[in-house]
Amino acid sequence: MTGSATIAYLLEQSTFGTWFNALYWVMTTMATVGYGDFFATTVGGKLFTLFLYIFGIGLLSLVIGKVIDSIGSIQRQREAGTLSYHGRDHVIIMNWSKKAKSAVQEILTYDEKAQIVMIDELERHPIKDLHQVHFISGDPSAEDVLRKAGLETAKAAIVFADTRIEDTSLIDGKSLMIASSIERIAPQVHTTVEIMHEKHIQNFRFVQVNEFVLSHDAISSLAVRAALQEGNSAVISQLISREQGDDIYEVPRKSEWRTYGDAFQDLLRQGATLLADRSDLSINRRLNDPIPSEARLYVVSDEATYRRIAGKP
Repeated sequence: MTGSATIAYLLEQSTFGTWFNALYWVMTTMATVGYGDFFATTVGGKLFTLFLYIFGIGLLSLVIGKVIDSIGSIQRQREAGTLSYHGRDHVIIMNWSKKAKSAVQEILTYDEKAQIVMIDELERHPIKDLHQVHFISGDPSAEDVLRKAGLETAKAAIVFADTRIEDTSLIDGKSLMIASSIERIAPQVHTTVEIMHEKHIQNFRFVQVNEFVLSHDAISSLAVRAALQEGNSAVISQLISREQGDDIYEVPRKSEWRTYGDAFQDLLRQGATLLADRSDLSINRRLNDPIPSEARLYVVSDEATYRRIAGKP
């Protein structure tokens, strides 16, 4: 188009006045709009106009068709899971299941702008209606697949048990292979793995998995609590979901907090309850103990209170 505009301008300088007007005329002519505010007056200009009628309009249609085909091709590749992901600070979820779907919804409830990459051996994107979810088709334990998912720049990886496998020992075996691949390629990525059998925990600790969840134990524990302590399971269910009520948040440590008691009282005045230092839930019985430099403090509060404490907008 720029070449055609240049030719038109050289042929009809007095008609167009500027190169931009010539470009405007070329585009309206090729698009068959033809407003009539500019038109060729010389023989050369009219011959060039005929050239645009015959070849230009067809060329524009061809270009538009190619663009549409390219967009369709990208969409087909996205659905087939063949496109690599090039973002950062995303969450990678491996092995599609109802649990994985719930995890996606939970992440987006926490942060609607979060980017998620799903890896599974499915042939089609399992939730293509969510633009925040990118799909990679392939074996989650394969290095090339993990790199396509942008593992090295990811914030976290969650490995769900592949319950499509009948033998539960083989399920944990597959999860262990995936975890091993993650730790070999990107050991800095926080990895959480769902484990079917407690006896396999040591194997996952050996590959330095950050956290693991025993699949059946959590459900059994909630069921027992619901039966023996009415209302107990409802409280726990609320804490592990961000859809309503209070939640568990990590808050930054303040320099004026010397002891757990200092932190507890200050947070309480702000509407939050100090719960734990990392996995240590006994700190409320040790309020006079100094807070160690490596402490990670967790509170129970609503989101607005947490944001105020953390200084987030």
